Parts: sequence; C-alpha cells; structure tokens
Amino acid sequence: MDRKKFLHLSSLGLASLNLTRISKSVQKPIVISTWDSGMPVNAAAWEILSKKGKSIDAVEAGALYIENSLNCCVGLGGYPDRDGIVTLDACIMDEKANCGAVGGLEQIKHPISVARKIMETTPHVMLVGQGAQQFALQNGFQLESKELSEDAAKNYKLWLEKSQYHPEINVENKKQNGPAAPPFFEDGSPNHDTMGLVAMDINGDLSGAVTTSGMAYKIHGRVGDSPIIGAGLFVDNEIGAATSSGVGEEVIRICGTHLVVEYMRQGYSPENACKKAVERIVKRDRKKAESIQVGFLAMNKKGEYGAFAIQKGFVFSVKSEAENQIHPSKYLI
Repeated sequence: MDRKKFLHLSSLGLASLNLTRISKSVQKPIVISTWDSGMPVNAAAWEILSKKGKSIDAVEAGALYIENSLNCCVGLGGYPDRDGIVTLDACIMDEKANCGAVGGLEQIKHPISVARKIMETTPHVMLVGQGAQQFALQNGFQLESKELSEDAAKNYKLWLEKSQYHPEINVENKKQNGPAAPPFFEDGSPNHDTMGLVAMDINGDLSGAVTTSGMAYKIHGRVGDSPIIGAGLFVDNEIGAATSSGVGEEVIRICGTHLVVEYMRQGYSPENACKKAVERIVKRDRKKAESIQVGFLAMNKKGEYGAFAIQKGFVFSVKSEAENQIHPSKYLI
C-alpha cells in the first residue's frame, strides 16, 4: 500500500472512531426541567418527543401540563401579588432563535401558548399586561375568573395579617417526602417558583419554555427573569440551552441563561457553566446571596445536562430513553 492511500484510509478510520464517540454521548430525544414537579411535565413533553415530534411542541406541552394543574407556583392557581391579583409570566424559544413572551398577564389560563402565538404571528418578542391580555383575547383565548384558588386565597388572607415579605430559602416541606421543595415563607407557605424546561428532539434541535405565577405577594406589575429571553431562558441550537429558577432579579442582573450558554460555548460542561454563573451572582454580593436561592439548569448540544445552585435544595428532573428521575443539584454555599 502506498503512503498516500495509507494516510487516506487512516483518516477515514479516525473519523469513524470520532463519530462513534460522539454518538455515544448524544441522548436524544431528552427533556430536562426544574424541580421534582418536572417529572409529570417531562412526561407530557415525552409524549411528543418519543413519537419523533419537535422540541418546540414538546416544551409547550410540558408547560401546558403544569399550567393546567392547580398549584401555588404556576398558572392561575398560583399565589397572587400583594393586591390579590394573579399575574402570569412565560416565554418560549425554538432552535431558530424564534421567541415569544408575556409578562404580567391576567385571567388567561395558558400564558405559554400566548407566548408562542406572539412568536409565530407577530414581529415582537414580548407583550405585557393589558396589551398581552388583549392580544390573547383577539386570538381566541378565553378570559378566566379573577377568583383565587382555595389554597391561594387561604394563604393570601394569612399574609395580609402582617403584609410582610421575608421569604426563607428552600425550607423543607414537612408534608412531602423526598427532595426539598421550593422556597417557603415563614408560615410554611410556598414563596414562589418557576417551571423551566429544555428539550432536544430526535433531530437534535433544542427548544425551551418557562412559565410561572412569579414571586408571591410581589408588587403589582413586578416581572422577574422568567419571561425574559437571556435571563430565564436562552436557546442556541449550535451550543445548548439553559433555564433558571429562584430570585429573578439576580438572574436578570447577570443575563443568567445567556451567560450559561456562553460558558458552554467556551467549552465548559453544562454543570460547570451553571456553576460559573452562580459564582458571578455570589461574587457580586455574597451577603445577599447567602439569603436567596438561584439555580441554573442547562443542556448542551450533545445531550449532556447539569445544574448548579447557590443553596442546597434545588433539584431537577430528567427524561430520556435511558432514564426518568430526579437529580439533586450541586450548590455553592
């Protein structure tokens, strides 16, 4: 065999080995989401992913699931602001950087679908407040009752007795077994939380979605990181995607999820990219960081995933062909 032919065949062999190595690291389809409440959310997304559906449809389906459930953290069953009004935030982003978002949306059951409608039918990214509600009604969404859910009404009444905002972080919910629950107030009622999820479909395309009722008893009109592209969610189909949970103001200050994706672009693993973003928050104001929670969750283009949080207690859920489980996040403090 002459030298030229030998080098050609050798290069083909090396390429084949490299492709084999990469294919083993790729898990697709796969969906990851924040908190243990992400397990049924992942299941809803998996219904689409397992049938070779698109990641954008899967993340919307996951978000719709939790918006349909009456709970304290997401959807119209969520805790109100200090004026007794439930306002919802959501965003969605696909593999082509198409994105849509709503902030401070009232009386609409599915903010995630309104966000997608904005993405698909308008030149804008975000609509807020009355304008977002008007857009939803013009596009066939129904106006729901302003009445609080039973749980939200009971806890809002208790909160009004003091009208103080001193949330604790990651207080264990004594009524549950297993991983720590989301942050709780001193009276044991949940403070706030967010459902963020990221999915990769069979084609390797990434999408993400976030939906929340925001921080309980917030000032009316407050919007956190959840509906802000680059803060609560960011997707770059060449590199990866990330979402966040916790005190949104601190995520906004560092453009958190965009930062995580940029760290992955530099070669950091998803977990280490999340850690670097958490370190940025803590370094800016460690004293404040000791009393709050922020967690980041990310997936890269290989289907590798990881998370990191300021405090102990943040968990995330994973669903793929190979696994269906909850993972505790590593933490800094």
